[in-house]
Amino acid sequence: HVQLVESGGGSVQTGGSLRVSCAVSGNTYRAACMAWFRQAPGKEREGVAFVDGTGNTAVADSVKGRFTISKDNAKNTLYLQMGSLKPEDTAMYYCAARSRGCAGLSVNWFNYWGQGTQVTV
Repeated sequence: HVQLVESGGGSVQTGGSLRVSCAVSGNTYRAACMAWFRQAPGKEREGVAFVDGTGNTAVADSVKGRFTISKDNAKNTLYLQMGSLKPEDTAMYYCAARSRGCAGLSVNWFNYWGQGTQVTV
């Protein structure tokens, strides 16, 4: 199994920045693809960004140019750096992992999930 624990959420003003983190433990080799998702009240969970085992990244159009995903393999930690935050970025942010390579940001493709961290703009 893979355990994922998010941290770093909070309240920030419009236009501000915030970085959320995800600590990965357990069978970390199973986390071949890691991603961030978010879910606002009354809305479906949506993919924000992913990073694969070689460091290639992709971000959703809604956050392109504002959010950056990265990972520190030595620390087994995934990050999401968020900038130019807007009220519509308010959501619970979830870290997710997939035991196979990255193939997009479909919720159904990820088999490990954290408990989420709240971001309010």
